[in-house]
Amino acid sequence: MRKEEIIPKLPYSKPFLFVDEIIRADENGVEGTFTFDENLDFYAGHFKENPVTPGVILTEVMAQIGLVCFGIFLLNNTFNTETSIALTSTEIHFLKPVYPKEKVTVISEKIYFRFGKLKCKVSMKNEKEEVVCSGIIAGMMV
Repeated sequence: MRKEEIIPKLPYSKPFLFVDEIIRADENGVEGTFTFDENLDFYAGHFKENPVTPGVILTEVMAQIGLVCFGIFLLNNTFNTETSIALTSTEIHFLKPVYPKEKVTVISEKIYFRFGKLKCKVSMKNEKEEVVCSGIIAGMMV
C-alpha cells in the first residue's frame, strides 16, 4: 500500500480527522503531520484567555497517525469498511503545550503487531523539533 492510500481509508471525517499528511510508512513505523486550526471548537474554552490543545486531543492525533494509519498500512489490502480498529491502552507523557496554528509531526515505531494487536512507541514534535508528548499506544484490529 502506498502512503497516499492511507488517509482516504480512515474512519474519520472533519472535524474529528486529525491527519493532514502521511510522510512515511513502512513495516517498522509511520510518520505524519497535523496542523491545529485556530477555529477548532475546543479552543474556545480550553483555556479562555490562553488557548491550549487538550491532552486528550493530542493523544487522539497520536492514535490516528501512529496507530490507525499505521494499522491500515500493515493490514494493506485486507483492510476494508468492515475492519474495526479500537484503542486498548495509552501511556502518554505531556512535556510542552501545543497552541492553535501549530503543526505537529507524529512518529510511530512498531513494538509489535501480532494476533491483531498493534503496540507502538509514539512521539509528537512541534516545528522546532521539540518533543511535546510521547508514550506507548496500543490497539486491536478486527
